[in-house]
Amino acid sequence: MVFSSFTFLFHFLPAFLILYFLAPSAWKNAVIFLASLIFYFYGVKEHPFYLVLMLISILVNYTAARLMTGCRTRRTRSVWLAAGLTWNLGCLFVFKYLDFLTENINRLSERLGTGAGLPYAELVLPVGISFYTFQISSYLIDVYRKSVRAERSFLTLGTYLCMFPQLIAGPIVTYSHVEKQLRERTHSFRNLEEGLREFTIGLSLKVLIANQVGNLWTQVNSIGYESISCPLAWMGLLAYTFQIYFDFYGYSLMAKGLGRIMGFDFPDNFQNPYLSRSMTEFWRRWHMTLGSWFREYVYIPLGGNRIHTYRNLFLVWMLTGLWHGANWNFVLWGFFVFVLIMVEKRGFLKILEKFPALGHLYMFLVIPLSWLIFAVPDLGQTGLYLGRLFPFFGPAEGTVFHGDFIKYGTAYLGSMAAAFLCCTGIPGKLYQAKKYTLPMTCGLVVLFWWCVYCMYLGLDDPFLYYQF
Repeated sequence: MVFSSFTFLFHFLPAFLILYFLAPSAWKNAVIFLASLIFYFYGVKEHPFYLVLMLISILVNYTAARLMTGCRTRRTRSVWLAAGLTWNLGCLFVFKYLDFLTENINRLSERLGTGAGLPYAELVLPVGISFYTFQISSYLIDVYRKSVRAERSFLTLGTYLCMFPQLIAGPIVTYSHVEKQLRERTHSFRNLEEGLREFTIGLSLKVLIANQVGNLWTQVNSIGYESISCPLAWMGLLAYTFQIYFDFYGYSLMAKGLGRIMGFDFPDNFQNPYLSRSMTEFWRRWHMTLGSWFREYVYIPLGGNRIHTYRNLFLVWMLTGLWHGANWNFVLWGFFVFVLIMVEKRGFLKILEKFPALGHLYMFLVIPLSWLIFAVPDLGQTGLYLGRLFPFFGPAEGTVFHGDFIKYGTAYLGSMAAAFLCCTGIPGKLYQAKKYTLPMTCGLVVLFWWCVYCMYLGLDDPFLYYQF
């Protein structure tokens, strides 16, 4: 079930809100927990064991945390921490990385001629497993550090982990961020209004911008990289650059809005990242909850900026790449970002900060190139696409339809212009200035029903980050 669907908007959400606001305060977490299990089951109904797997994960981490609390020595607590993390990361490895490892072992065996290959597990990736694994692991680590107390209520812990607004694609919310809100939170008409406003804006970014520019990227892939001109190659790559941002940003805003309705304050996940003047700044503004997770639970424990900084950065970005997907293009993407950040740390960052225009020009080039590595799994196809982007490096093979960019540029001019404008942050500032005026409220109503109309026409796609 996705937020931008009739099932969610006109069946699940209204039913949930009615039950939630009618329920006594003591029962509200139970309503969230049950609704979240139904929400998740709808997404994995073809593989119902995945719902059981999530419940087992809650039980394992609940038990490990409670056992840690009763331990007198740090060493014993470490045993239960290791047991919980082994389960969490072990499940993630089996479902997401086992076949990737098998594939590479088989390739190596084939080259060495050492015998028959290993069988593939061919397991379907459980929806949202990368997100909820990191979330419950952070809870377990924080209990070990004594940053938070182990939750006594299985229901409360289950509510934290399974909360449907952020269950599938984040933001990654640490237990310490919502611990008090899980027990006591404010419900008001203002929260309901603010949440619905935020949800509508997120829905609009997803349906009216991300989906529309995403169609251009889809068509470029359908044409074939060998047949696109240099201008169309850049247009297609910019379309994907806009799509991945507004798709994920839209989801995050919808999740934040739904959380606000229920009285929760989820952290922001984006802060106008495409206005950044360096890759270092970009990754402080993009998917901020994931960046915070790696900084808090990997980078700093490794030594952070104190010792072996470049080694720590390398490990973090290799893990960040693999977190996004089990394929070598994600590893290469992580290495590409690491190299850029390392170069910036060696002195280039000072130049970019001194000359802002240069910083924006630099990011206008490297952000789309980084997403190219991210978007195209086949490294050979990535090289072919680079040849279309930079044809002056050598003659391009294949038949190119010159003037194709005019056809597609005309068709997608409006959505591309809207995407560019929204990246500047100007619409956001205008919204904040006129937030409670009648024209702005009417505008949000129009946007909502425009989204519904587009969904009715079938102009909707699943969220990109569901695959991670």
